[in-house]
Amino acid sequence: QVMLVESGGGLVQAGGSLRLSCVASGRTITRSVMAWFRQAPGKEREFVAAMSGNGVAIFYGDSVKGRCTISRDNAKNTVYLQMNSLKPEDTAVYYCAQGGGLYPSRSSTDYVYWGQGTQVTVSS
Repeated sequence: QVMLVESGGGLVQAGGSLRLSCVASGRTITRSVMAWFRQAPGKEREFVAAMSGNGVAIFYGDSVKGRCTISRDNAKNTVYLQMNSLKPEDTAVYYCAQGGGLYPSRSSTDYVYWGQGTQVTVSS
């Protein structure tokens, strides 16, 4: 059974930083595309960042580009999302996802496994 468990969310003031983690179990993330999405109340799930299995191809959503960094530690089966200069509009539940393809995708439908999410709240 594949499980993705996110952590690291919380309440932070605007301008602050958070580092989210996603630990995978039941299936190695090596060679898997890994991604982060987010969903704010009343809004659709939004692409945040994705990274290919070899770490070469990395994409970011326009709303977080320049403020977020996705990284991975395959030995720990863990993916990270470093978020800096946080804004109130970054408030959302952040989800980790593991894809079945070889190339990062911005579409949530291309991801097979999902975590339960971690809440990030940015106060103004």
